[in-house]
Amino acid sequence: MSERLEDIAAAMVATGKGLLAADESTATIKKRLDNIGVESTETSRRDYRQMLFSAEEAMRSFISGVILYEETLFQKASDGRPLTEIIRAAGAIPGIKVDTGAKPMANFPGEKITEGLDGLADRLAKYREAGARFAKWRGVIAVSDTLPSYSAIKANAHALSRYAALCQEAGIVPIVEPEVLMDGEPGDHSILRSQDVTEETLRITFEELADQRVRLEGMILKPSMVIDGKKARGASIEEVAERTLRVLKRTVPTAVPGIAFLSGGQSTEEATAHLSAINALGHHPWKLTFSYGRALQAEALAAWGGKPDNVAAGQRAFVHRARMCSLAAKGEWKKEMESAA
Repeated sequence: MSERLEDIAAAMVATGKGLLAADESTATIKKRLDNIGVESTETSRRDYRQMLFSAEEAMRSFISGVILYEETLFQKASDGRPLTEIIRAAGAIPGIKVDTGAKPMANFPGEKITEGLDGLADRLAKYREAGARFAKWRGVIAVSDTLPSYSAIKANAHALSRYAALCQEAGIVPIVEPEVLMDGEPGDHSILRSQDVTEETLRITFEELADQRVRLEGMILKPSMVIDGKKARGASIEEVAERTLRVLKRTVPTAVPGIAFLSGGQSTEEATAHLSAINALGHHPWKLTFSYGRALQAEALAAWGGKPDNVAAGQRAFVHRARMCSLAAKGEWKKEMESAA
């Protein structure tokens, strides 16, 4: 496969394919495993992710790449093969989450800044050697009547752009993820407020990317959709799609090859329906696809339940959801397809 950043980025948003976000931190994956009554150990985490990566039909047909947590990048499957080898054998690209988490921002109550730039260049060299060809960094933007502050947006956009520049220097495609939270506190903001904040966040992010000389052709944007707060939730699927697209057209340069949405607090079906509605609104200058974690995995996790006998059932659930997301990435998903399956 070509090692040009532009080619890797294009492969990540190939038509009808999207990214599996399997980069849950050890604390987050523990919560997921707790929910199905499975103890979180290095082996149980490995077994769960191995089940997903070995679902050949899903990985080959619908998944372009997998975002991994550092532990997983260096893990071996039960048969001794590196997990990255299983991903590559299915034609998908291994990637890596590189930020070290969002921490409270000094002097800005209720707002966070993502850390992880110290030593990042050395870590990227190590990750690339281990097979990673793209990376992910998430900035979180809190929304309320008074938040976010300009300073918090600016600081997160600056960190995202410095990370992206370091990635490109290391031969790794950066996924730039400025997430406008729908499920933060108080979570009762309107879709109009979400639209305004998302537009300002993306505008400032691309200004910072330009300042850091990031090559737009060699990056992927991972934004949140324009959606009302978790406690407000009144907007229709069509309104979410229209407002999301309006913001993207105002802020995202056409040089960016693809936009892979995060699911961020949406239910599995909501995330699928919204993506399909956005794509159904016609031809767009960028590929619009998915980079989902929970929205791709929830059904597979429940079907697997930590039992070796249920691996095939877990894989069937994953294949179904990946197929639905693939259809949504082409604007072809219909609700009836869920029950038909």
